[in-house]
Amino acid sequence: MINRTASALTNDDRPVLDPFLTPDAAGFDGLRLAEVPFVPELCLHLAEDAIVLRARLEAEVGGALPPPFWADAWAGGQAVARYVLDHPDVVAGLRVLDVAAGSGLVAIAAAVAGAAAVTANDIDPYALAAIRLNAHANGVTVDANRGDLLDGDGDGAEVVLAGDVFYSESMAERMLSFLQRAAKRGARVLVGDPGRAYLPHDRMEVVASYQVSMMGAAEDAQIRHAYVLELFG
Repeated sequence: MINRTASALTNDDRPVLDPFLTPDAAGFDGLRLAEVPFVPELCLHLAEDAIVLRARLEAEVGGALPPPFWADAWAGGQAVARYVLDHPDVVAGLRVLDVAAGSGLVAIAAAVAGAAAVTANDIDPYALAAIRLNAHANGVTVDANRGDLLDGDGDGAEVVLAGDVFYSESMAERMLSFLQRAAKRGARVLVGDPGRAYLPHDRMEVVASYQVSMMGAAEDAQIRHAYVLELFG
């Protein structure tokens, strides 16, 4: 079981990060490198305590920050990462986009499974730093891309992956429209979700169902099933 603190990494282990999150920052000390419960082949820098981590980062920048979603391994992301690793033909040799990537877990799984090129997109600069750090820890190359892509169609990606993106009504509406445009132009679209309130069940087909328990973020502690769903254009 991998369980060394991020602050214990040697200088040679440390990739170049965004200035928002560095190995010497106070917030960075709140992360630990650990195996992902449902995807033990991979490891992530995860928050020891997300509330404390957020407070440390806010103290560094002197202002409010959004929750550090990038510092947890959420159930839906773990499910789609598991599916990709078990079915590498889904991404092998193809251009893959992981949208709202958070920690980059799904993107990293795609890279491990043999994708030709992988982009992990998120609007949070801390997430981009975490993605680069996590990709480095797993020995893969992932292009961390910042920006809001949801008014587009996936920029030519042949496979679009998303984990835990239907967590609010406003996000769900925009995300579904984006994913539908991607599917309509021919991309394969796979979503990982444990059945959150705004998941559009009627627009997708379940391709995998996993029985899970205690698999990541504290908010997911009571989750017993996670699903991978495919959206058709």
